[in-house]
This record gives sequence, C-alpha cells and structure tokens, in this order.
Amino acid sequence: MQRHVFPVLLVSALGIVSAEAEPLSLTPNRYAQSSVHTPTPAYVAPQAHPAPIAPERAPAAQYAAANSDVNLGGGFIEFLFSGGRAVAPPRPPSDMYARGEPVEQAAVAVDPRAIDPKFFKQVVPYSGSEPAGTIVIDTPQRFLFLVQGNGTALRYGIGVGKPGFTWAGEKKVSAKKEWPDWTPPPEMLERRPDLPHFMAGGSENPLGARAMYLGSSLYRIHGSNEPWTIGQAVSSGCIRMRNEDVIDLYEKVKVGTKVVVI
Repeated sequence: MQRHVFPVLLVSALGIVSAEAEPLSLTPNRYAQSSVHTPTPAYVAPQAHPAPIAPERAPAAQYAAANSDVNLGGGFIEFLFSGGRAVAPPRPPSDMYARGEPVEQAAVAVDPRAIDPKFFKQVVPYSGSEPAGTIVIDTPQRFLFLVQGNGTALRYGIGVGKPGFTWAGEKKVSAKKEWPDWTPPPEMLERRPDLPHFMAGGSENPLGARAMYLGSSLYRIHGSNEPWTIGQAVSSGCIRMRNEDVIDLYEKVKVGTKVVVI
C-alpha cells in the first residue's frame, strides 16, 4: 500500500512545483483571457439609445501594447498598478502652451544700461515763442529742443547736472570742436583728485564726439562715452548727449546760436 501511495504523492508534488515554476507572462492578453467565469446579471436595464460601438482597442490596451514591444519596465508597471488605466507620457512644453496651462517663465535679464526710447531723437510739436534755430534745454524733463520754425522741434534726450549743479539762463554757442580734448577745471579736480589733469580727444574721452561751448562759462553741450546716463542727472552742469545725437545737432547749429536753459 505504501509503495503505491508514495509514487502518487511524488508525481503530485512535481506537478505543483512545475506549475509554480512556470514563468510569468507579461502579455496583457493573458489577463484578458482569464478562465474565471463571471456570472451573467439576472436583469439588464434597457437602454434608451443604442450603446456606442467601442473602438477595436481601448486606450489602455493601446498604451500597454505600445510599450510591451520596447519597454516592459516603468511604463507597463504603471499600467498594471493604475487599475488598467493608461498613464499618458509627459507632454512637451509646447503642448502645455497649446493647452493654456501655466508654465514657469524664465527670468528675463534687464540691461541697466538700456536707454528709454523716449530719449531718442524725434520730431515733436512746439508752441513756444523762440524763433527757428534756437536751442531750448528743458532740465527737469531731460530734453533738448532745436526749434524748427514750422510748429515743430527736433527733440533729443540729454543728461543734466546732478543736484546742486543745475543752472538756468541764456547763453550762446561760442565755439565748436570735434573730438575735443578734456581739461577738468580746478573745482572738479578738488572734488575728484583721481581724475586726469588732461585727456586727449577720442572714444574714451568723457566729452564724446563733439562739444559746443556755452559763452565764457565752463558749461558745454557735448557727447558722452556713457550713453546709458542719458535721461539722468549725473553731470557737473554740462549737457550731455548720445554721440550720434550730438553729431547731428553739431551739424545743424552755428557759432552764435542762442541757447535757453530752463
């Protein structure tokens, strides 16, 4: 009796081990073809309208099948643990913009040396009483006007004297120089002993490309090698302009031109 029972038990045990050792199939269809019988409901409510025809392959199955050929790792595991719902891959940034989703914007650097466009040369209306050819300097607004005589004026952006160095009055252009040399006056050297006592004209010269001297004063209308200071109060009383603007003005005015500073 024992000799017959032992072989039977051995064969049964080998069958169980063989079944447990069977490799796990990663094909989703294995689970779709389960042999477990699901009982049919006793009652099915009638539908008011015919049910829509399902697509040949559900999105979840499409996603799983697409990934099963190339990657049976994270994508398929997400499919298994998401209740059979497809986990959509991340959309590229362009798709986020198309859908109107908020996307963090990269910080845009602002150049601190940029010039406000309102200080660029432009033609503007002029209703003042000064005749054509007169230079009018509006210190508070940081503008220089060259009156045209037809109800307009050429307007240029300027840099003016810093607090304590502004002035007002009438002068005349007493001299004009191209690429002028610069000799700081004694008063400036006392305030700034680090300045050179003389600097030849050129691109590094703070007087810039042109200079128009105002009467017998130390003040000038001149260019600048620091164009980003236009529109600011930074000088010791001189009127500074962009080099391209001072060249344009230099060609339009003559020695003896009236200059009104307000």
